[in-house]
Amino acid sequence: MRIGELAKQSNIPADTLRYYEKEGLIAEPPRSQAGYRDYPPVTLQYLNFIRSAKTVGFSLKECRNLLAIFVKRDAHTCAEVKQLSDGKLLELEEKMQSLQMMHQTLEAISSACCGGEESAAHCSILDALEQKENTQP
Repeated sequence: MRIGELAKQSNIPADTLRYYEKEGLIAEPPRSQAGYRDYPPVTLQYLNFIRSAKTVGFSLKECRNLLAIFVKRDAHTCAEVKQLSDGKLLELEEKMQSLQMMHQTLEAISSACCGGEESAAHCSILDALEQKENTQP
């Protein structure tokens, strides 16, 4: 299958497919006599797998690792996959906590602001952000 057809079927732009190829997420396909890429049908399955993994938060590097396990399932254990999944869950939980802290801080400094039409020379939001900047390492 040519790159245009694969792009259409996978709903992934051809440039992204070339990038995935360059990064080793999908194998470089053989070329036709005319020099066109000729992807095997299984590539579509791999692309769907990558999309699903990205959707739940895995990076492209992590997708590459998961795909390697997916392709050679018999050579790997569920424990390996679970470890990757649990690691990603922990990472997401840490990000969520960080985002929650940012939200609470921003909400507090925003609600302290009068939001009036006067000059921002004494804006409590700007003052709070300046204080945060001065206290950060």
